[in-house]
Amino acid sequence: MNDWRVRGSYFEGCNCEAICPCRSAHGRPGGPSTYGECYGALSWIVEGGHADDLDLSGLSVVMTLRYFDDVQPSTRWDVVLYVDERAGSEQQAALADIFLGRAGGTVAALYGPAIGAVHAVRSARITLEHIATRKRIGVVGYVTLESEDAASELDAVQCGIPGFDHPGTELFGEGLESIDPLLRFEVRGKRHASFFTDFDYRSGDVSSAS
Repeated sequence: MNDWRVRGSYFEGCNCEAICPCRSAHGRPGGPSTYGECYGALSWIVEGGHADDLDLSGLSVVMTLRYFDDVQPSTRWDVVLYVDERAGSEQQAALADIFLGRAGGTVAALYGPAIGAVHAVRSARITLEHIATRKRIGVVGYVTLESEDAASELDAVQCGIPGFDHPGTELFGEGLESIDPLLRFEVRGKRHASFFTDFDYRSGDVSSAS
């Protein structure tokens, strides 16, 4: 891909306490995870996007991850990527390259270098709710996440995955589970960290991505 851009809404959740300590809140820099082991699910709805002449608009992507920062330096992420089953094979390949950082650009400058082992890239039925008060990630047969109540003021929190120039709102998660045999985890019985904002990733000069 020589020219690509994807933009839209972003929603995630992890096992940390809210506000997730890796995020920046009120200008304070982030730090290590709450428990030394972080696992969770990230989701993107591509409201508008292309890869060269290939249209990516209306498609969704979910990534699950786990890493440990109770050792130094922190381990790189173990991930599974789920790509919208509605996408054709070329669209799925383009989305995987973009969101895994293989296509360079903004993703390679933000979180791409943190990705270590990619255990699978799966075509899956993805259902995301980013706009309603109760936000949700669903990957049928694999992943669920739900969040609702705000844990911060509007646009008071920044996260390096969508970029610190895309402030958003921390939420209280109300359940997180991955039953994928390649990357299993579960959070029940506590209000965990979650976050909502927008994103705008592109190829080329990442300084123009704000």
